[in-house]
Amino acid sequence: MTHLLFLNLNTEMSVIIVLVIIGVIVAGGFLVAFVWAVRSGQYDDTYSPAVRMLFDDTHPVDTPVEQLSRKETEKSKTKK
Repeated sequence: MTHLLFLNLNTEMSVIIVLVIIGVIVAGGFLVAFVWAVRSGQYDDTYSPAVRMLFDDTHPVDTPVEQLSRKETEKSKTKK
């Protein structure tokens, strides 16, 4: 049956066509596996939201940006 598909094509071109078909099948398989993983909850993070309140903030929300930058410049002046 394969011979009937490539009866009118060059031998070199038939290899390229077979490789493209195999590549499309493999890529489709990976796409199906990815969609299955997303739908089944493989990428859901159930741990981080529960402990997020335990992590310290690096910048306090109540401090304006101007005060933060002023403190940083004062620190750099005192180090010199």
